[in-house]
Amino acid sequence: MGAPPAEVEIGAELVRSLLDEQHPDLAGLALRPLASGWDNVLYRLGDELVVRLPRRAMGAVLMEHELAWLPGLADGLPLPISVPVRSGKPSGEYPWTWAVVPWFPGATAEATPPADFDETAAALARFLVAFHRPAPADAPTSALRGIPLAERAPFLRHDLDELGGAVDQRAILRRWAGLLDAPAWPGPPLWLHGDVHPLNLIVHAGVLSAVVDFGDLCQGDPASDLAVAWMLFPPGPRAQFRSDLGADDGTWARARGWALALGVALANGDDRVRGLGHRTLAAVLADPAP
Repeated sequence: MGAPPAEVEIGAELVRSLLDEQHPDLAGLALRPLASGWDNVLYRLGDELVVRLPRRAMGAVLMEHELAWLPGLADGLPLPISVPVRSGKPSGEYPWTWAVVPWFPGATAEATPPADFDETAAALARFLVAFHRPAPADAPTSALRGIPLAERAPFLRHDLDELGGAVDQRAILRRWAGLLDAPAWPGPPLWLHGDVHPLNLIVHAGVLSAVVDFGDLCQGDPASDLAVAWMLFPPGPRAQFRSDLGADDGTWARARGWALALGVALANGDDRVRGLGHRTLAAVLADPAP
C-alpha cells in the first residue's frame, strides 16, 4: 500500500510562485525537490530551509496543527524540532496553508543509524519526557495515535489481511491478544509527537540531533510514541530507554502493542517503510512476552 494520491500538483514553478508572492526575501534562494510523503511535498530552499506543502486536504489540517502549536511546544526541549519559521497562505494557485521549516544537517536514523545506541536512548528519552507534558483540552486529537490500544485493532486486522503470508500472522495475533489486557493510561492526555520513528529522527555526526515531522501532533496516551523503542533500539539500549523514561509495566506493555500495530502498518506500506515495519515486528516478537 503506497501513499494516497495527491489532490493537487506541486512543482517547482508553483513553489517559486508562492515564495515570490508571499516571501519575496526567500524567493531568490536555490530550490530543489527533496521528498514527497503521505501528506506533504518538500522542497529544499537554500542551505538552511525546507518548504513543506500539503499534497492533500487531510495534510492541510495537520499543517494547521503544526503552525498553531509547535512554536509554544519547542520551549525547553533538549533537541531542536521542525518549528515553522514562516507560514504561507492559500492563493489562487494553491488551496492550503503551507510552511517553511528549518533544514537540519545529517540524515534520518533509518538511513544512518546513530553511532552509540545507549547515548541515543538517553537523548530520546530526555526529549520525550520533556515533550510529553499535559495537553490542553483544545489540543488536536487523532483516531490513529494516543487512543486505547483496542481501538487500533480494526487497522491492524486490515493491514494483516493486506499482508497475507508476508508476516507470521498467528504469532502477531497471539502477542497482540496478550497485550490488550494492559491497563489503560491513568493520567491526563499528554502532548504526543504522534509519529516517532527512525525516519523522523535526524542523526548528524553519529549523534541524534533533531526531531522532525510533527504532522501527527496530538494528545493522548504517551505509549504510542514509545513504540520507537522496538523500531530503533537493540535490547540493551531499549531497556535503558524504558528506565530513563520511568515507564511502568502497563505503559511499556501498551507501547509494545503499539510497536506491533505500527510494525504491521509499516510492513504494509511502500518501499521507504516496509523494511522498517518487518524489523519492528521481528523485534517485538523476539522480545520475551511480558
